[in-house]
Amino acid sequence: MAEVRGVEVVVCDVLGTMVDEPGGLRTALREAVPGADEASVDRWLTVWQEHVEQEIRRVNAGERPYADSGVLDREAAERVAGHAGLTDADAVARLAGRFPVVGLSNASRATLLRLNEHAGLRWHQALSAEDARVYKPSPEVYRLALTAAGCPPERVLMVAAHAWDLRGARAVGMRTAYVGRPVGDPPTPTDAFDWAVDGLDELAAALTEG
Repeated sequence: MAEVRGVEVVVCDVLGTMVDEPGGLRTALREAVPGADEASVDRWLTVWQEHVEQEIRRVNAGERPYADSGVLDREAAERVAGHAGLTDADAVARLAGRFPVVGLSNASRATLLRLNEHAGLRWHQALSAEDARVYKPSPEVYRLALTAAGCPPERVLMVAAHAWDLRGARAVGMRTAYVGRPVGDPPTPTDAFDWAVDGLDELAAALTEG
């Protein structure tokens, strides 16, 4: 386990890390199509995720003008924000009692507003990739958090359930903590993140003890 010394600000991914985005989408699909079997729900979920991921790649490659996550969600014809499942709000509150905590998400500003209202997550600030006009893992998005933190990147900890997200944070000098999630993107053997924990409770205990 890495040393806590030097960490001044904690930055958390939102979709998939702090809220259960796929779980929320499954709920929305079941509500939209009563009686649908699980195989159909799985198939529709895959179609939605592949569309959003493809369009994010196109935006980051300059093949498409920036469109916020709400537009991408509507294009995929699914609802996410109103049904997102809360994950580990108590752990976020404990972290917020010790560090400034910033949410950093590919979600639009409007989506983050609804998520915060729905989930009651205790951010000190929530930042959207909409302000950078690209999506993570583009470095411009992480720099939003570094500007907000007002301290060197080595004193800012990025927390996410997605190894690709943490690689993007490391590329701009941030420290990194992987939080295991069933639907996350786990590290590969070549990844060397500062922390790797099973849940936010474990990370909060490591960062706030003493």
